[in-house]
Amino acid sequence: MTTEHRWQGSAASGSTPEQATRYRGELHDVTNARLDTERFLDDLTGVAPPTAPEHWDDILLVVNELAANAVQYAPGPFEVRLRKTFDGVHVVVHDTSSTPPAPRPFRRDGGGGVGWYLVQSLGSQVSVVTRPDGKDVHVFLPW
Repeated sequence: MTTEHRWQGSAASGSTPEQATRYRGELHDVTNARLDTERFLDDLTGVAPPTAPEHWDDILLVVNELAANAVQYAPGPFEVRLRKTFDGVHVVVHDTSSTPPAPRPFRRDGGGGVGWYLVQSLGSQVSVVTRPDGKDVHVFLPW
């Protein structure tokens, strides 16, 4: 299975910018998802600049956390979909586990416990849709 990139929309076409990328689910795919998101945001900035500089970093952080969780907790491939909305960016991460994310206690030894809190804090809306083939985590973030 290869990583697939799909980009639709541009400033010239007047359509909504979106990107969907499928990853194998390997550890290096977390970095790839972040880099692909940076490219999407770079292209998006040409169409509609962010209303605050921290919005760029917030979107990258959410994608990074969700991709890392997909690799750690869901065996197999995952997909990251990004789409410009009226006032923000809609991030969807699909993975192969139908178990919804759950908060865990923070561990000072670096064992995690902050990712899901970050996603919920940064997103204006967060939802999880479980399906027989896994789940979709939807996060709407300001742009």
